[in-house]
Amino acid sequence: KKNKKRKHTEIVEKASEDQSLSAVQEPPKKPKTDRKKELSKAEEKMANRESVLERADEEEEKKSIQTKAKEKKGASHAITKSIANSDTGTAVEQHKKKKVADEMVNRRTVFVGNLPVSCTAQILKSLFKEYGQIKSIRFRSLVPAEDTLSKKIAAIKHKVHPNAKFVNAYVVFKEECDAIKALKENGKEIASGFHIRVDIASKMSSHDNKRSVFLGNLSYDISDDAVREHFIVCGGVVAVRIVRDRNTGLGKGFGYVLFENTDAVHLALKLNDSLLMGRKVRVKRCGEKWKAPQKSPSQSRAPKDRVNTTLKNKCSNDSFVGEKATPLKKSTKQKSLKTLPRNKAGKNK
Repeated sequence: KKNKKRKHTEIVEKASEDQSLSAVQEPPKKPKTDRKKELSKAEEKMANRESVLERADEEEEKKSIQTKAKEKKGASHAITKSIANSDTGTAVEQHKKKKVADEMVNRRTVFVGNLPVSCTAQILKSLFKEYGQIKSIRFRSLVPAEDTLSKKIAAIKHKVHPNAKFVNAYVVFKEECDAIKALKENGKEIASGFHIRVDIASKMSSHDNKRSVFLGNLSYDISDDAVREHFIVCGGVVAVRIVRDRNTGLGKGFGYVLFENTDAVHLALKLNDSLLMGRKVRVKRCGEKWKAPQKSPSQSRAPKDRVNTTLKNKCSNDSFVGEKATPLKKSTKQKSLKTLPRNKAGKNK
């Protein structure tokens, strides 16, 4: 029993010694925690730096993507612009080509005006076939008999308004020289009271203003032949043109007369204010601006009438001596107005 107790005490002593030794040998824990804290701060700084760098990289990538997108948009816009410019360029070129083609056709086309309504394509062919091959004939300035009919159908079916008296036509030749030859038919009377006007349809054909006169204040239902007969006394008439409404065929009240020479123009100007179908015709040179006739001083209103009316409204009849107003009453009225405050002052006293 004693031996057992000794062993137990020895074991307990050894254990206590071991604990004391371990306590002495073990380093303090506080510095370890400080190191860990120091390390964590450094790691945090490094992490912050890395995050900042990552953000900068992301921003640069975004900027590069945006710049690339802008470049792509600019390139696409430039492509679309070039395509649009090419399209407009082609359209302009086509328009120019069409204009040139139309002008070439117009040079071979003859305008025939002041034709009777009864005129047909066969009559025109028989009239112009001797000058060359005719490709087509088109009638214009037709007034349909009904509003529902178009001018084209009215021309084909010859359904023209009963009040319409004349039509126009275009004759297209195969060659330009044939159209120039056909101008010989200008002024020819193909029916009673119908002298036709033949001219090249091209815009290049210039109108000679020196041999022409402008007519105004014409009757709306006047005919070309009535104007021709009125001015034939001045000289040879090459052509008469009355400007008309396309829908109704009625004249617009003005027109032109082309003479053979300039001497006829001087004589035509003397027919200014002459009566034609009950209206005074206004005649002047082409290119000149029309001026309203000035009234003579006897016809014009005198300014005295205006003065009399204004003064009569302002003043009574007693204030006039002839045409002059007596300023005495006006002065007395003004003095009475000035004395008004004095009277008021006397009443206050």
